[in-house]
Amino acid sequence: MTSRDEVLVDAPTLADLLAGDEPPVLLDVRWALGRTDGRDQYLEAHLPGAVFVDLDAELAAPPSAQDGRHPLPAVDDLEAAARRWGVRDGGAVVVYDAGPGTSAARAWWLLRWAGLSDVRLLDGGLAAWQAADLAVEAGDVEAEAGDVVVRPGGMPTIDADGAATWDGPLLDARATERFVGDVEPVDPRAGHIPGAVSAPTADNVGADGTFLAPDALRDRFRALGAAAGAPVAVYCGSGVTAAHQIAALAAAGIDAALYPGSWSQWSNDAARPVATGI
Repeated sequence: MTSRDEVLVDAPTLADLLAGDEPPVLLDVRWALGRTDGRDQYLEAHLPGAVFVDLDAELAAPPSAQDGRHPLPAVDDLEAAARRWGVRDGGAVVVYDAGPGTSAARAWWLLRWAGLSDVRLLDGGLAAWQAADLAVEAGDVEAEAGDVVVRPGGMPTIDADGAATWDGPLLDARATERFVGDVEPVDPRAGHIPGAVSAPTADNVGADGTFLAPDALRDRFRALGAAAGAPVAVYCGSGVTAAHQIAALAAAGIDAALYPGSWSQWSNDAARPVATGI
């Protein structure tokens, strides 16, 4: 069972770690659906020493109707990228984005899946760092090459068939209106996987963008039918924000599997049924 401190680090604690003898590698993963200015935001201001990570190019394979909008990257590609970021075998990594961690969680999950044990999310992201009056810097950072070896399988996954027959809570991390089928901005069909439960990722955090306390998260997930020791799986639009849900579950002591293809894969398969409403 994972503890909150193994998943998250707050800004003051991270500042202390960065001032220590073995600072963690910092990865800036600013990305949002429909936006392409993540790198520009990074160049303007980022945590000192942080390396920019391109979610579309480095945290996913090319999109396809068959595999979804953000398929898992090839192992060799992920290893090469992680070495470019300066990730070392046995070293610590902290990932962040502009705020609540919904894009940074993709890097957190992938690196955990890749076999790294010391990977954490900066709770509240850059917003929390700046709210603590901690320094930022501008410009690009090129890391000294790392030596990490990717060993896939460190986090559980399921495929479309697994999602169709999942024996336990299958949490849909998208916004409620997409789950219900009222809107669908990017994928070919609106609705959700039959049997799934609506569990919007936004409800994992408070007004300040930091994760809810462990007891509050446990209460939230218990109400959704998810508890420690029971099988839980999560999907979203393309396997990005679902990673944030898995991080929240882990912070509450609940292990969960990811359906990487998520709705972008499922909705492109005409043979897969679609449910609407709650």
